[in-house]
Amino acid sequence: MSQQTSSAATPRFFSLAYSAFTLAAAVVAAAASAVALVLELPVWAMFVGWVAFYTRGVTARDGVFNLVCVSLGVLIGKAAAVAIGALAPVVGAMALPLVVLVVALVVVSMRSVSRLNNLLCYFLGLIAFFAIHQPPSLSLFGTLGSAIALGSVAAWAAHALQRRVH
Repeated sequence: MSQQTSSAATPRFFSLAYSAFTLAAAVVAAAASAVALVLELPVWAMFVGWVAFYTRGVTARDGVFNLVCVSLGVLIGKAAAVAIGALAPVVGAMALPLVVLVVALVVVSMRSVSRLNNLLCYFLGLIAFFAIHQPPSLSLFGTLGSAIALGSVAAWAAHALQRRVH
């Protein structure tokens, strides 16, 4: 029995280009996570920014608009937390569903705003805000915003490196 090797039979993940493509992303992700650790930023929030970069378009310009939408989502989350705290003494347990209703209406209505209509990024921002489980503050916004921006820049860098390889 003779073994024949053909490029068609070789799985894609064994190709040099695929390996270089994957290595570029892995190196950038490792570097970005190291920067996040040094700056004492939550690494998981850095990955929120990474995901946000790829939600619509893969240019630097698209990445900036995606980053703006995620940041607005974080701010909306901050406003929601403040509203829940203010309404809870008045309406009790109904504060949460009332605020969620308003937040959902605001976010979904953003779909009609040109360039800022990336609903996925708004929800990523909301998720990031509530996932950190800290009271709303300017420093919290700075922390999340910095981590998310780092992730977006890292995703853009990985994409740019991958374009050179591919």
